[in-house]
Amino acid sequence: MRNNLKTWAGVLAIGLLSNPLCKAQQLPDDIVAQGAELTLVADTYKFTEGPAVDKNGDVYFTDQPNDRIVKWDAKTNTVSDYMKPSGRSNGLYFDHQGNLLAAADEKNELWRIAPDKTVTVVLDNFEEKKLNGPNDLWVDGKGGIYFTDPFYKRPWWEHTEPQQPARRVYYLAPNSSTPRIVIDDNYDQPNGIIGSPDGKTLYVSDNGKKKVYVYTIEKDGNLSNKKLFADMGSDGMTLDHLGNVYLTGDGVTVFNPKGEKVKHIPVPEKWTANVTFGGPDQNILFITAMDSVYTLEMAVHGVRW
Repeated sequence: MRNNLKTWAGVLAIGLLSNPLCKAQQLPDDIVAQGAELTLVADTYKFTEGPAVDKNGDVYFTDQPNDRIVKWDAKTNTVSDYMKPSGRSNGLYFDHQGNLLAAADEKNELWRIAPDKTVTVVLDNFEEKKLNGPNDLWVDGKGGIYFTDPFYKRPWWEHTEPQQPARRVYYLAPNSSTPRIVIDDNYDQPNGIIGSPDGKTLYVSDNGKKKVYVYTIEKDGNLSNKKLFADMGSDGMTLDHLGNVYLTGDGVTVFNPKGEKVKHIPVPEKWTANVTFGGPDQNILFITAMDSVYTLEMAVHGVRW
């Protein structure tokens, strides 16, 4: 394993940015912490995806070809297997009860993984037809789940054609077992998805058309007011507390809320799949890229409900 692990000195100082008393200082000249460098955590995987942060700041991510979920411990900066097999999980996200939600790609399902690792299949079909292959997901403030459903043929599937007639985005409302379609307008491959902490805005990538769109979230969870946000696709995405949107592919590209590019963070691997904020103060950018995972200390932090 390559090893150029960076020490964690200074993380607590940067973490002061999350203190409400420091709001006046939350406009850094650069969103990356001064002097910070991209740090390799591990490179023993086949393809890393789906990072999700828990309440402690630890990050869970997937190594889909190896059918496992891996945990990064933010305090020790170490990784260990969390669940294997994992239903070929791809995208992950924590719900408000501390359960890990997973786009379990093996059988085209959505899973809920309890803290004791008990697995519940939340969803396995739409209108009695198999889903295409849930890819990424986001949980709103009410506990509803938005998820993308592209079709990427997997070598472990027996079927070669999708059962659903379109590649869509769905919303599973709280206490419901039936999702509803919220995007059904000729997406090629809906993929990365993230919403704002106020529950008013949703960003969705059409990775097939290499576009990211932004929508208004209505009170009932439906979407309206579609606008082009960025003229590039994104495998996964996240937000910081300033409203900047982090897109992936060629490294990490950051856009401000107006859709203006403000930063590009290069990553050695040819493809960056996904990104989130982790660490006790959520000021560590955690990046999944091909066979590797990286961290980068930031002068901004992530957002939670």
